[in-house]
Amino acid sequence: MADRDTLPLPLEVRDRLAELELELSEGDITQKGYEKKRSKLIGAFLPKAPGKGMDPSVPHERRTPVTPGSSSRYHRRRSSGSRDERYRSDVHTEAVQAALAKQKERGKMAVPMPSKRRSLVVQSSMDAYTPPGEEHIGLQDTSSGSEEEGSMQGEGTPTSSQGSINMENWISRAIHGSTTSSTTSSSSTQSGGSGAASRLADVMGQTHLENHSTPPDVTGYTTDSIQVERPQGSTTASRATPKYGNAELMETGDGVPVGGRVSAKIQQLVNTLKRPKRPPLREFFVDDFEELLEVQQPDPNQPKAEGAQMLAMRGEQLGVVTNWPPSLEAALQRWGTISPKAPCLTTMDTNGKPLYILTYGKLWVRSMKVAYNILHKLGSKQEPMVRPGDRVALVFPNNDPAAFMVAFYGCLLAELVPVPIEVPLTRKDAGSQQIGFLLGSCGVTVALTSDACHKGLPKSTTGEIPQFKGWPKLLWFVTESKHLSKPPRDWFPHIKDANNDTAYIEYKTCKDGSVLGVTVMRIALLTHCQALTQSCGYTEAETIVNVLDFKKDVGLWHGILTSVMNMMHVISIPYSLMKVNPLSWIQKVCQYKAKVACVKSRDMHWALVAHKDQRDVNLSSLRMLVVADGSNPWSISSCDAFLNVFQSKGLKPEVICPCASSPEALTVAIRRPTDDSNQPPGRGVLSMQGLSHGVIRVDSEEKLSVLTLQDVGTAMPGALMCVVKPDGVPQLCKTDEIGELCVCSVATGTSYYGLSGMTKNTFEVFPMNSVGAPISEYPFTRTGLLGFVGPGGLCFIAGKMDGLMVVGGRRHNADDIVATALAVEPMKFVYRGRIAVFSITVLHDERIVVVAEQRPDSTEEDSFQWMSRVLQAIDGIHQVGVYCLALVPSNTLPKTPLGGIHLSETKQLFLEGSLHPCNVLMCPHTCVTNLPKPRQKQPEIGPASVMVGNLVSGKRIAQASGRDLGQMEDNDQARKFLFLSEVLQWRAQTTPDHVLYTLLNSRGTIASSLSCVQLHKRAEKIATMLAERGHLQDGDHVALVYPPGIDLIAAFYGCLYAGCVPITVRPPHPQNIATTLPTVKMIVEVSRSACMMTTAVICKLLRSKEASAAVDVRTWPPVLDTDDLPKKKPPLLYKPSNPDTLAYLDFSVSTTGMLAGVKMSHTATSAFCRSIKLQCELYPSREVAICLDPYCGLGFVIWCLCSVYSGHQSILIPPSELEVNPALWLLAVSQYKVRDTFCSYSVMELCTKGLGLQTESLKSRGLDLSRVRTCVVVAEERPRIALTQSFSKLFKDLGLHPRAVSTSFGCRVNLAVCLQPHRLGKLADQGTSGPDPTTVYVDMRALRHDRVRLVERGSPHSLPLMESGKILPGVRIIIANPETKGPLGDSHLGEIWVCSGHNASGYFTVYGDEALQSDHFNSRLSFGDTQTIWARTGYLGFLRRTDLTDASGERHDALYVVGALDEAMELRGMRYHPIDIETSVIRTHKSITECAVFTWTNLLVVVVELDGSEQEALDLVPLVTNVVLEEHYLIVGVVVVVDIGVIPINSRGEKQRMHLRDGFLADQLDPIYVAYNM
Repeated sequence: MADRDTLPLPLEVRDRLAELELELSEGDITQKGYEKKRSKLIGAFLPKAPGKGMDPSVPHERRTPVTPGSSSRYHRRRSSGSRDERYRSDVHTEAVQAALAKQKERGKMAVPMPSKRRSLVVQSSMDAYTPPGEEHIGLQDTSSGSEEEGSMQGEGTPTSSQGSINMENWISRAIHGSTTSSTTSSSSTQSGGSGAASRLADVMGQTHLENHSTPPDVTGYTTDSIQVERPQGSTTASRATPKYGNAELMETGDGVPVGGRVSAKIQQLVNTLKRPKRPPLREFFVDDFEELLEVQQPDPNQPKAEGAQMLAMRGEQLGVVTNWPPSLEAALQRWGTISPKAPCLTTMDTNGKPLYILTYGKLWVRSMKVAYNILHKLGSKQEPMVRPGDRVALVFPNNDPAAFMVAFYGCLLAELVPVPIEVPLTRKDAGSQQIGFLLGSCGVTVALTSDACHKGLPKSTTGEIPQFKGWPKLLWFVTESKHLSKPPRDWFPHIKDANNDTAYIEYKTCKDGSVLGVTVMRIALLTHCQALTQSCGYTEAETIVNVLDFKKDVGLWHGILTSVMNMMHVISIPYSLMKVNPLSWIQKVCQYKAKVACVKSRDMHWALVAHKDQRDVNLSSLRMLVVADGSNPWSISSCDAFLNVFQSKGLKPEVICPCASSPEALTVAIRRPTDDSNQPPGRGVLSMQGLSHGVIRVDSEEKLSVLTLQDVGTAMPGALMCVVKPDGVPQLCKTDEIGELCVCSVATGTSYYGLSGMTKNTFEVFPMNSVGAPISEYPFTRTGLLGFVGPGGLCFIAGKMDGLMVVGGRRHNADDIVATALAVEPMKFVYRGRIAVFSITVLHDERIVVVAEQRPDSTEEDSFQWMSRVLQAIDGIHQVGVYCLALVPSNTLPKTPLGGIHLSETKQLFLEGSLHPCNVLMCPHTCVTNLPKPRQKQPEIGPASVMVGNLVSGKRIAQASGRDLGQMEDNDQARKFLFLSEVLQWRAQTTPDHVLYTLLNSRGTIASSLSCVQLHKRAEKIATMLAERGHLQDGDHVALVYPPGIDLIAAFYGCLYAGCVPITVRPPHPQNIATTLPTVKMIVEVSRSACMMTTAVICKLLRSKEASAAVDVRTWPPVLDTDDLPKKKPPLLYKPSNPDTLAYLDFSVSTTGMLAGVKMSHTATSAFCRSIKLQCELYPSREVAICLDPYCGLGFVIWCLCSVYSGHQSILIPPSELEVNPALWLLAVSQYKVRDTFCSYSVMELCTKGLGLQTESLKSRGLDLSRVRTCVVVAEERPRIALTQSFSKLFKDLGLHPRAVSTSFGCRVNLAVCLQPHRLGKLADQGTSGPDPTTVYVDMRALRHDRVRLVERGSPHSLPLMESGKILPGVRIIIANPETKGPLGDSHLGEIWVCSGHNASGYFTVYGDEALQSDHFNSRLSFGDTQTIWARTGYLGFLRRTDLTDASGERHDALYVVGALDEAMELRGMRYHPIDIETSVIRTHKSITECAVFTWTNLLVVVVELDGSEQEALDLVPLVTNVVLEEHYLIVGVVVVVDIGVIPINSRGEKQRMHLRDGFLADQLDPIYVAYNM
């Protein structure tokens, strides 16, 4: 920025500029408007360019001549801009701009902008808001070729396509850029409207281009941007305006058409991520398959400390003046009696008028009164409530220092220990709970407060003050004189000399938000006052203006304690007045001719911004301006700027005295006010790179990343100071090393109250020299400040221990990062400079998080632009990646009592997902460099070396089988028949009236039932109908479109009687025809059905208007309505000749979204029924309750076939009825005293969620589940162990045996491989029962490498897996390698292959993909037993031989299904199962109800359903990213937040991840938010 004082500007122009600056800082105009008006004002006064070779418009004066003085080591002075923020220095701003320009030359990073739902955008940015005083900066104006700028060409102010170029850039070009270039090229970028992505860092268009265009952007994201060398004159830059307001498009601001939009973004993200990361990944070491996280190896080239070991620095002698009082109370007594009229404290109201003057006489009398009343009027005479030495809380507002002072000295006189704390405004104040813990641990029972404050505290209805959260029970005591009784004449406080008793406790908030109490002894209190008096040269009756918080720290030490020791007059300025009038403190200094003022750098900054109204400021009376936060490295800019402006108003340079302090060590160092103004203060211009390695290097060649420090003076009188290494043994640092300052002095705190361990580490430190000997017999106190001692004993502070973040072995300071972020576009974007920086630990390293409040008028484009530039600036200057950058609406971060950001509370909100940001950018790809090495697959061991009996490389071959069907002798009458149709005819003759099926309705009453003969007769009629009305031949396919019920069963057997092949199809959903009918149509077409059978209701539905809108109804095959059946029976029932012919087709949609039909022959069907009958011990006398969908797989077999084969009665409960009455299934089980029941996961989930709170009422209705022996969940996936366990726990009270619940496993090639009914209450040898299902815990990391390693429950990375049920009779299983098809040992994860009589005989496909067919149904092992024909299930799993034995005395082999091969994701060479990642994600936040993950071009996409307000959507992005990194070592590429119910789920309750993926890529999800992680 052009330095105002180097340009000869007229006064009115200066005033107008000052006004502009105020408007900008208050947010009344935008940065762009500010710059436009500013350049207009000073354009005329810029010196003209002297020659053609120079950059036009660069003021010469600013090129600093290099003289020996200017480059000398510590005394580098630099002129500084007049407009300065809290954390900003011009040099730093220039550095940031230069860093950004450098990045730009390297090539633009294309960052895909996140997509937001419109409602979110409206809430988070007031799009249409045009700030006052702006001509036309609305949404549309992103171009900058406006007339005003064009017309300024003559005056030599160039325009760039950025529109926010300012003087700073020109100057930084003059300093850093090449000044000889004859032409300046300004580049124009034509993007499809997304400025953010394409012109991330067009800060300064200062690339010197030979005449060529940039390489075209292949991402299809922006149109090619052609850059042309421009002659000096033409500067119009054109750019398409963003396409806003298009409600169909999500708010992305880019112009890619809908179809390709998401994938274009992902493509762009992929391209961005292909760029090499800067830190190269070293080769990793993998021990066995144990993934080791990369440990950051120290860089051999990193700078190391080379200096000699430092010496401890001693402050000057503390010269005790003879008339110094022996204690503070003695001083108060002296002044209160000698000069009672002398003013002690003047308080101000919010208009800046003096409110009240407290004299020393009043202070003395009132303090005595308070002391007397506390000691004698609380409790009874025998049992006083407080005794000397007890702790008492002081709760006073910031605008009432007088009452605080009286109470504080009252406590000192009564020998009580005051604990000053903040006023709790609400019950849930930020950090107030921790204060409560402090009060509790200090044993505080009494709180002193003022009348006004007492009235303002929140009250309950009875008028009592409620107990604040975490606070002990307190007695509130009002200290106003009028409420207190006068002490008797003979009572007098006991005034002793200062001793080792505790004087007061000052609270301190730690990095993690916990609050500690630092105890200060009376002798330390007095010595500290003496040391301050000596170093500040305080004298009696001086006037001091105090802006600081008087309850703690510098404000307390100068404004309440030292002032009384010296009978000084304090003018106290409350924070509320500073907010209204930032100049108030300067006005008071003038008004009272004050000698001393105590301020923070922000008070100087705000005074600078506001000083334009003041004509008559005179600061010549000031001899000392104490800057309380002078130890903040960035306070230097406020000090410089303040001096710059107010030097002309009488401010002497030597008056500015920065000091360093900490709650533990009190004042650590302070610059003394000298009279010698020739001796400039110390400066250090240090390399940031060096600092990050903990060493001091003066100004590196880079010149970009430097930190300029000012000294904070020398050590305090009577103190010894040294610098020790920040971690480990307190060893002295070398002279060029940064460490923690430690102080040995009487005047420090002595302990953290009640915490002896922490006290020892902080207050009792014995620094060692290089040979390990302590340097002093006295203990030192750690100050918590990082820095070094420079030449002449000057202290320099580079940061705080609390703000230290160690990332990848390098140290970064939170304040430095804040400063860089603020310098990116100062004050334009960040609301009032409110930025919080902290680190969180993810995957064994600290990760930097930056949270900023954005101005209310910022657009999405602004915020995204700002974020991307901040990332680049921090990367360029600190060489560290930002893990997460979050923007929140203005005024939403938790505040400290004096308006700063409450850091630990902000971090807490971030980690628990309640920060509610309006923009988030995560950069895990760039930050996380310690991921384990990608797995290299080893070639498998060849067959020759392996097969020795049943061992594969030292392990047992993983194979197992159910019992042998052939040897099982049983009186199974149905075995005589080859066909199910014959079994039904036989039952209709032998047991005609035996009821096979009972269907229940939603009220639990019987809707209909079928006996053997009824079913037989009904089936005959249907067969007749098929022959007569359908004119069907043998072997024709018939689609059965029925709701779950008895019609379906009759139609199935009708088809068998007629010799047709039935296909069961789920009917379309009447409320959702558009999505469900096409599936019906597809199955009907793919199965080549010659006709459809259904009920009258569905017939109507198929011909409805809605149906014709969804599909072409004219192409349906003939539809037969079975509600009106012919009366006559068929002449002859069909008898199939060959049992290997087709019995029925089973169609199902797999989880990957594939529609697959398999062929079931008559042989397989009968074998299947027999296997189930034997496993479940089904007989005609048994009743079984079934709550399943009867359309495919095991569900269909149990619903339609098993009863006919085994003769048991099936109680049918359609799952859809449970939506009306969730208790229906369990009530039926209880009412019919059922022993065996089958259900699906969706049914179980419905019961768990819907009946969770009703178990008591169900018990009272007589629900009893104690007779249930087996409750089998029918599924084709890994057992959902959490669901089955919660179901068992929930219904245990209703008598359900915990071991009754088990699962089955089936797939397309074999509809049931395992089915585990338990035999409770029977010993294993009394029948066919198997042992209980076993649960094992496997190491998830090993599983990713296809190894199975068992671990203990609860060990890290353990994954519980439940056995999938007992292998059915007649089934053989082997585990094979899916790639090589070799057999595997039982410690390997592999594909489950199955050989059984009821395997399906193949896929039924229209095109007949033979290769797939033979591979899935007729596979052979590549070595070992190469004869057996196996079917491949497509599921990964493993076998474990357990210690249990089954009925035959064999050891039981348990099969564990891990997941579908099609769904497993190969990432970084490892195999991940979506369900594991989803489980982790669902656990992270209460609002995530469901989650699905899939991959797209090697990026992991996580979709979460949000149950909560849309404002929570962005909270989930960091949480999801963290948990997946932490638990799975994967970086999430895209996080998509959607509404509940968006993730598609099939009838079995399985997620359809591929459908979801297609929907996402086609942009059909209408997501709330899509975040692309960088």
